[in-house]
Amino acid sequence: MSAFTTRPEILGRFGVVTSTHWIASAVGMKILEQGGNAFDAAVATGLVLQVLEPHLNGPGGDMPAIVYSARRGKVEVICAQGPAPAGATIAHYKAQGMQVIPGDGLLATVIPGAWDGWMLMLRDYGTLPLRAVLEPAIFYAEKGHPVLPRVAETIAELNDFFRTEWPTSHETWLPGGTAPQPWGNLTNPALAATWTRLLTEAEAKQGREAQIDAARDAFYRGFVAERITDYLAQAEVMDASGQRHRGVLAADDLAGYAAHVEEPLTYDYHGWTVAKCGPWTQGPVFLQALALLKGVDLSAMDPLGADFIHHVVEAKKLAYADREVYYGDPDFADVPLKALLSDDYNTARRRLITDRASMDLRPGHVPGFEGQVNRTMALLDALSRTDQAVYEPTMAHLSEKKGDTVHIDVIDNEGNMVSVTPSGGWLQSSPTIPGLGFCLNSRAQMFWLEPGLPTSLAPGKRPRTTLTPSLALHDGLPQLSFGTPGGDQQDQWQLVFFLRYVHHKMNLQQAIDAPLFHSTHFPSSFYPRSREPGMIMAERSFGADVLDDLRARGHKITEADPWSIGRMTAARRDPDGLLRAAATPRLMQAYAVGR
Repeated sequence: MSAFTTRPEILGRFGVVTSTHWIASAVGMKILEQGGNAFDAAVATGLVLQVLEPHLNGPGGDMPAIVYSARRGKVEVICAQGPAPAGATIAHYKAQGMQVIPGDGLLATVIPGAWDGWMLMLRDYGTLPLRAVLEPAIFYAEKGHPVLPRVAETIAELNDFFRTEWPTSHETWLPGGTAPQPWGNLTNPALAATWTRLLTEAEAKQGREAQIDAARDAFYRGFVAERITDYLAQAEVMDASGQRHRGVLAADDLAGYAAHVEEPLTYDYHGWTVAKCGPWTQGPVFLQALALLKGVDLSAMDPLGADFIHHVVEAKKLAYADREVYYGDPDFADVPLKALLSDDYNTARRRLITDRASMDLRPGHVPGFEGQVNRTMALLDALSRTDQAVYEPTMAHLSEKKGDTVHIDVIDNEGNMVSVTPSGGWLQSSPTIPGLGFCLNSRAQMFWLEPGLPTSLAPGKRPRTTLTPSLALHDGLPQLSFGTPGGDQQDQWQLVFFLRYVHHKMNLQQAIDAPLFHSTHFPSSFYPRSREPGMIMAERSFGADVLDDLRARGHKITEADPWSIGRMTAARRDPDGLLRAAATPRLMQAYAVGR
C-alpha cells in the first residue's frame, strides 16, 4: 500500500487541534498557545464554527461530546442534546395532519442544547474566562470571514423561499437582497451583537464560574430566551409539509433546560476500548458492528478490497436494523444494550452474514421485545420510502444543498482529550430569530408519531440523534479521538477508519485518505425517512474490479467521485506523550494543526 498521503500526519508534543474548517482549527490552537487546555480550545473552536459553517451548525443546535479529563482520570459524555418541548405531543402533531415530522420549520424544533453544553464544558473542564473563548467568534461574526462556496450556494438557492416565506432569514443572509459571493466576506452583525451582550451581562458578575453561569442564564432565562419566545408567539411559517405551522417551544422549556454529564457506553475490541454516547444517539451501532466483526478475520483482508467492504457493509446492515427497533432515550425506553452487545447475540447474528448481499432489513429478536419489533417493522413498511434516500438533514424540497454537521478533536500536552460533534440550528433548518442572528434546530424530525416505540415523540424526551463522537483507549490509556459529520453515515465512515487503523496499521492520515464507502440500505433518520435496499455508495477510486466484485455478490453500487465521501478528523496521544492529528482533504476545508 502506498505511503503517500494528501497531507502529513501532524506530530508534536504541545497540542493538536483538528476540525472541519482551517480557521476554526487555527483558533483552537491559538487558545492552547494562550495557556488554555483542550476544553477551552474545543469551546472556542466550536463557537467559531457556528460562524464559519452556518449551514452546518449554529447556536440553536445541539452537541454531544466525549471527553477525557486528566484531572478527573475518566472518560465522560457531555449531553447537550435538547429534549422535546412540553407541547410536543403526538396528539398535537397528528392534529396538524402529520404522519411524519417535517425536516425544517418550527414544528421540527426541540430545546436548543449547544450553548449550555459549551458553557458546561468551559466551566467544569476548562480554565479560561468566557471572554477568551468567545472573542474569536465575535470577531468573525462582526468583521467577517471568507465565505465557503457551499455556504454561498446554499443561501443563493434559498433566496426565493427566504424572501417569500422566511423573511427574517432573508434579512440576515441576503442583506439588500443579494446573496454572498463565494469567498466573499460574510458577516453576521446580529449574532456578534447577541454574543457581545451575553458577554457584557456575564462580566457584570464576579468570578469565572459566575460569569459562565450568567451567560447560560442569559441564553435560557434572559434576553435570548425572551426574543426566541416572543418570535414563536406570533410566527407561523412554511415547512416541508407544504403548510405553515407554529412551533411549540415555550419559555418554560428553555428555562428548565440544562446540559448534563453521563457515563459513556464502551466495548472492547482487539486491545482497544471504544467509548460512545448512549442509545439517545446512533453511537451503539458502532459498538454492535465491532461485536459482529470480532469473529471475522479482517486483518487478512485487503482494506481496499471487496471482501472487506462486503463484510463491513453486511455487519452495518444488521447493527442499523437494531438501531431502528431498539434505540431511543433510555430515560423513556428500555434499551437492551447488554443483550445487543453480548457475545451470544452477536455470534447468532454473525451467521446471517453470507457471501451474498442481503436485501432485507433484519433486526434481531431480544426476548421480551417481540411486540416492539413487529410494531416498528410495520411502521417502516408503511412510511419508509425506498427512493431518493436522504442520509443527512436537508432542504431537498427547495434546494440540493444539504444541512449537516461539524466535528472537532483536541488533545493537549496534559493528556486532556475532546471529541465533539456539534450540529443543528443551521441556516436552512428554521427561520432566523429576529435580532439574534441565529435560528433553531430541526432535530424533532427524528421522532416517530406512532406511540409506544423507543423513538416515539414525547415531551421531555431526547430525539435519537445521529451525532456520534468517538474516543478510544488502548490498554486502558485514552489515546484516540475521532469523528465526522455526515448524518446516518457518521458511524459508517468512522467504523471504516477505525478498522483500517486497528487491523492494517495505517497512520491517521492514511486511514482518512483511503477510499470510503457507506450503505444506504437502512431507513434514514431524516425526513422523509427513506432507504435504498442493498445500495452501497462507494468512491470510484476503489477501482472497477472491486466494484464489479461487489455487484457480483448482489450489492447495488452508486459510484461517487473520488474524494467525495466522508469528512473525518482524528487525533491521538501515544503513551510517551507524542501527539498526532489528521484531517480529511475531502471538501478542501478540514485541517489539522499542532506542534
